[in-house]
Amino acid sequence: MVDASVVDIGISKKGKITGNIVKVDEHRHRVDELQLQVDKIEKRVKEVQKFCTTSKNQLNTVKDHPTRKDRDKEKHIPGMKRQQQDASRRDAAAAKRMQELMRQFGTIFRQEILKPVTQHKWAWPFMHPVDVKGLGLHDYYEVIDRPMDFSTIKNQMDAKDGAGYKHVREIYADMLLVFNNAMKYNDETSEVYSMAKGLLEKFEEKWLQLLPKVIEEDKRREEEKTESQLKKQLAQEAARTELARDLTNELNEANKQLEELGGILGKKCRKLSIKEKRGIGISLTQLCPEDLAKALEIVSQGNPTFQATGEEVELDISTQSEFTLWRIKFFLRDALGTQSKSSSNRRQNTTKSCHAAVANTSANGNASKRKRDICNALAKTAKKRSKKVSS
Repeated sequence: MVDASVVDIGISKKGKITGNIVKVDEHRHRVDELQLQVDKIEKRVKEVQKFCTTSKNQLNTVKDHPTRKDRDKEKHIPGMKRQQQDASRRDAAAAKRMQELMRQFGTIFRQEILKPVTQHKWAWPFMHPVDVKGLGLHDYYEVIDRPMDFSTIKNQMDAKDGAGYKHVREIYADMLLVFNNAMKYNDETSEVYSMAKGLLEKFEEKWLQLLPKVIEEDKRREEEKTESQLKKQLAQEAARTELARDLTNELNEANKQLEELGGILGKKCRKLSIKEKRGIGISLTQLCPEDLAKALEIVSQGNPTFQATGEEVELDISTQSEFTLWRIKFFLRDALGTQSKSSSNRRQNTTKSCHAAVANTSANGNASKRKRDICNALAKTAKKRSKKVSS
């Protein structure tokens, strides 16, 4: 992140502010806009990454040959409109096949069930809803949870408004309900019970003849459903992947602009004096481990060859760019809580506080000790480099 605080403001020997304040404000405003843009893009990228991870897990649960998934992903993934069209055609074909099964079932229902029943003297218990009140069957609803009859089934089968049966198994279930209700409520010695049992056996025999086609259709529907889900997920993944790629390009472009702006601002930075550089080296030794790591990260951003994660770190303050030094300077100001006009006593107190913080963390183990060693090494390096410059 480019620190806008370092731009275009220098203090002359006479203490007068130099530079163009208007340009400072412009640079600061541009930095803020770019940072806001980067934050938004990064948030969107994380959302896409999260979605892609979820989609990948879902794809792994879909039973399909791996090479087929790769081929579908690489060669042909229809758009959303094409997906909807394919789904509509597939649903229409499935509905047509199911209608044919239901037609065949209807033939069985009319010829093998309705015809024998209507010719029997005990046909009325099955043909229409039970007249509970008229027959005085006060306990009927206590015994039967869901009444069913052939006229209700026939009306459902003939319905044209989409309110009818959607699957032949639904008709089968209601047919069983008619016979089971009759056998459940009536005594085994009754003629209604005997007729229900006989019709049920005959119905099951005819159903077994149709069942292989029903099973085949169910299997086909399940395969089509699985394939549809896979194509939909692949299409979503492809769209999200493309979006992630676009967002990454936007993010890279924004970062490029930040780097270019950083270069412009770096050229406008006033050169730090030897005393100020020495102060930076000393202040680095006063940082607690967490802040020291952040400071070294700033250095690595300005100097990609700098390794900030080694066991021992040697930092040459004098070789860093002015822009990097200014960034470190303002970071130190914030981290240590010092002001540009702080007295030497305040700096000493701040130094003692930071040293105390480092000392307190030493009890946590070798990691803290290593940070103190880094601080001492930085101080020695800064002092050594300053002497060379003075000589």
